[in-house]
Formats: sequence, structure tokens, C-alpha cells
Amino acid sequence: MTRVLVVEDEESYSDALAYMLRKEGFEVGIAGTGPEAIAEFERAGADIVLLDLMLPGMPGTEVCRVIRQSSNVPVIMVSAKDSEVDKVVGLELGADDYVTKPFSLRELSARIRAIFRRAEQAATEHNPPAAVTLGDVQVDLAGHRLLRDGEVLPVKPKAFELLAFLLRNPGQVFTRDQLLERVWGYDYAGETRTVDVHIHWLRGQLEPDPANPQFIHTVRGVGYVFRRPPA
Repeated sequence: MTRVLVVEDEESYSDALAYMLRKEGFEVGIAGTGPEAIAEFERAGADIVLLDLMLPGMPGTEVCRVIRQSSNVPVIMVSAKDSEVDKVVGLELGADDYVTKPFSLRELSARIRAIFRRAEQAATEHNPPAAVTLGDVQVDLAGHRLLRDGEVLPVKPKAFELLAFLLRNPGQVFTRDQLLERVWGYDYAGETRTVDVHIHWLRGQLEPDPANPQFIHTVRGVGYVFRRPPA
């Protein structure tokens, strides 16, 4: 059974989430503080984490950072903070999604299932390339890794999925909305900044000069495209 770890200090939210998730067929674990969340994750693990940002004992950003040190489990940050800066910080730390309170339980359920659906589709793709070399970086698509000179580079899970999608569709221009739908599996209704943040991170890892990218190009007024530089 798929296990969801709900990290939320407000019982009204955690109880409602747990009730909804159990009705949807998920196993649910609950933690009310940052340290409890880490202890519960280490004890029983999770297939996805719903993580509030404002927690007693340790902020959600730190919980996310600790989880990311050992796991690529999907993380959806849940917060009353809805500024672009807060969302960008959450995504930079490795969160897969960001939902602001108050939210619809139906919408949250749809986002959870979209994340799992994308993971299943990626796992069943036919004949994906095992690895792709971009400059001095090797993209290990099978192992979900980036390597430079044989050393594994830190990688944000959703950024890697975005890169893998672009690599499998070279020369095709995608709008930000299309990338949100194809990679995140959900219509984010205006959250296109999410794509820009992840593209910026990828360029920092892959491009010799991120300001003048060789691989991931911006098509002004449209979106992004992966192209190999001419030999």
C-alpha cells in the first residue's frame, strides 16, 4: 500500500488530510513537528511526503533538506505562505510541488496521483537511452544520476525528470505550460515560474556558461528546447 507521510502541526489539517487520504486508499503516517517528521521518515519511510513549512522544532525547509540527503521521495510542500520567493525556495530545496492553504482536498489528491502517474510512465517508457553525454557531464538516465569525471553530482529529482524529458524530445520546443503538464503531470494554472527555476538549476549544472547555454535554449515568447551544439 502506498504510504503518505503528513507533516503538519495543525490537527484540523492533519486530521482532514489523513481522513481523505485513507478514503483514497493510502496508508498514512502523521508527524506534528520537524524532528518527529525526520524520525518517522527514518523509522517507516514514505512513498510521498506532504510537508508544512511552518513547524515547531524545525522548519519544513530543513526537514526537506534532510530528507533529500538520503531520498528522492516526492515532497509536496504545504504552506500558508504564497509568495513567489517562498515557492522558489521550496522548489530549490528539492520539493516536487508547492500547495498554498487553504486548498481543496480534491486538488491535493489530484496532484498526489499526478506525481505517481508520472513516475509510473517514466518507469515504463520503451527503450530509453541509457546515458547521454553533454559536455563534461554524463546524464545517466537509467540510474537517475548526473556525473562529472566519474563523480556523482547532486541532483534535484524533478529537475532530472525535466532534463530527461527534454533529452527524449530533442529539437522540440515546449511551452512552460506544456512542460508543467508533461513533467509535473498537472495543470498548475500560472505556476510557470516553477519551470524557470528548474531550468536555471539545470543550466548551472550542465552549461559551461549558463548565461549562454549550449544545450537548453530559451525560445523567446514560447518556452524551452534541447539542442545539441553543432559538431
